[in-house]
Amino acid sequence: MKSSFEFRLEKKSGRGRTGLVTTAHGSIQTPAFMPVGTQATVKAMLPESVRATGAEIVLGNTYHLMLRPTAERVARLGGLHRFMNWPGPILTDSGGYQVMSLAGLRKITEEGVAFNSHLDGSKHLLTAESSTEIQRLLDATISMVFDECTPYPATRDQAQQSMLRSLRWAKRSRLAFDPRAGYGQFGIVQGGIYPELRLESAAAQLEMGFEGYAIGGLAVGEGQEIMFQVIDQTEPHLPQDRPRYLMGVGKPPDIVGAVMRGIDMFDCVLPTRSGRTAQAFTRFGTVNIRNARHQDSPEPLDPACSCPCCRQFSRGYLHHLTRSKEILGAMLLTWHNLHYYQELMAGLRQAIREDRLKNFAHDFSLDYGSENEDRSNPGEG
Repeated sequence: MKSSFEFRLEKKSGRGRTGLVTTAHGSIQTPAFMPVGTQATVKAMLPESVRATGAEIVLGNTYHLMLRPTAERVARLGGLHRFMNWPGPILTDSGGYQVMSLAGLRKITEEGVAFNSHLDGSKHLLTAESSTEIQRLLDATISMVFDECTPYPATRDQAQQSMLRSLRWAKRSRLAFDPRAGYGQFGIVQGGIYPELRLESAAAQLEMGFEGYAIGGLAVGEGQEIMFQVIDQTEPHLPQDRPRYLMGVGKPPDIVGAVMRGIDMFDCVLPTRSGRTAQAFTRFGTVNIRNARHQDSPEPLDPACSCPCCRQFSRGYLHHLTRSKEILGAMLLTWHNLHYYQELMAGLRQAIREDRLKNFAHDFSLDYGSENEDRSNPGEG
């Protein structure tokens, strides 16, 4: 008998919380960071390597998988867990963000989003019902409702119309969801930067009774200050006995600040994308290993890090690999970045258990940025 889907709150430190999500495919300690496996793979990593970093759950992408290899093929091959050899929990997004991003290739109606595939131009229609069914075929442990990601900036009227459409789609997604022991579906709170719209969205979705709740429509250009304001205004209206998921975030300082505001789950392409473009995350900030200052360095990326990249290789060697465009460079930096993110989450969990989250965040802010070579990295996770 598979276990039910549950969230157990274990400890709080200020507004920060640690807990345990129990699912049909295993448990997830929170706060948790989910590596992104867009096309049924965390890029440049073996599944066992992802697990070795400490990750307990990964994320898949409905839009990409429905186009290639198709959800039906994944189902015939035993579902996403068997297909990608990841027996643990998998969360799939609904595809809403991706189809909204197809400027010029999609049309939004009340029914859903009609779009042309970025692969071959073929025509498709993604609706609340079809998105939910695709996620069921993929055998996602956690499914997301189909929503419209409100762009930034947006006027209040634009944000309201987008939020109300997302609510109607959320209701249809909930009706289409097939309840099974150990599986869950999360609602997504939208409303742009407008507190009253966020509260209306949250209240309506609480009535629908989801297993968890996400805050969507952030990390889209609004900046950290506004993002934190929206979380501060929204989080108190989310239930204590359900996990809270901040979608698409993010940078380590954003994660620490969001955990301090009561968020439990995160995902972002940043650690894997950066690993493929020569950027490493360390407790002292970001390092661009392509920079010439690293070419003669015998030092590891971070002497305190226990990942294979830091234990076995120097900055000088990593510089050589990235300059030579060797695949091993992307593999090692990705492993290191995911290890760093999981160590950050473990540190946050321990700080909450010991009721010293505020001190942890203070120490983090003092260290992070002292060696910062940050720059943006375009690309897919």
